[in-house]
Amino acid sequence: MSLGERIRQSQIWKSIFRHKPPLDRRNRLAVVLTNFVLHLHPVAIKQHAVRLNFTWCMGGITFFLFLVETITGVLLMFYYRPTIEMAYNDMTGLRDVVSLGVLRELHRWGAHAMVIAVWLHMYRVFLTGSYKKPREFNWVVGVVLLVLTLLLSFTGYLLPWDQLAIWAVTVGSNMARAVPLLGHEGPVQQILTVGGIDMITSGSDSRFVLLGARAVCEETLNRFYVLHCVAIPLLAAFLCGLHFWRVRKDGGISGPL
Repeated sequence: MSLGERIRQSQIWKSIFRHKPPLDRRNRLAVVLTNFVLHLHPVAIKQHAVRLNFTWCMGGITFFLFLVETITGVLLMFYYRPTIEMAYNDMTGLRDVVSLGVLRELHRWGAHAMVIAVWLHMYRVFLTGSYKKPREFNWVVGVVLLVLTLLLSFTGYLLPWDQLAIWAVTVGSNMARAVPLLGHEGPVQQILTVGGIDMITSGSDSRFVLLGARAVCEETLNRFYVLHCVAIPLLAAFLCGLHFWRVRKDGGISGPL
């Protein structure tokens, strides 16, 4: 008996791997369904699902970039401090000193690539009619993930705390003033005046909620840091899992029209 066969016949091997090598369809099915990682994947997929000219692989690329952003973002958190005294100096250090700037550039360019990839994925889904029955719910989940991707870019834009970041977020957050019902420049804003108390002048409109103040300041930096590094990524990770699960439950990737 060879060394490999003795290892496969050992009690340790059998306690970890419950089934024989996946050399036939029966064992492939058993291995996939009982494996912690592999059970997320189908045992067999349709031929069009692996055609790059149909899928463009944009969904997979987007998820890969999300993993890159998560890993590099966690590493960047070891060196970045979200205070007005330290933020800019820490960012210049990440750009010029820490890992020769490679780590920060991976995160930065990965973010740009992720935005492009998620747009192309949505475009491909629309062109191939993959949003139609029975995939309507998953299309909505995808739209929410698109919005979260844009919010990740928006919240991360402030973290360098330079003039470009501060004024870009100032301009972007000013749009929240025109949100219907919630912004003091939006439609039906008079509804916000309740019982003689102007909710806008008391600082309770959507822009104030976004910034944590009446202008971009340290409260805004802390708020954007928590949103960028904790709240939005956790929600996006949960929705990614839901998105993949629904693809499986809806019969896999939809076929050509």
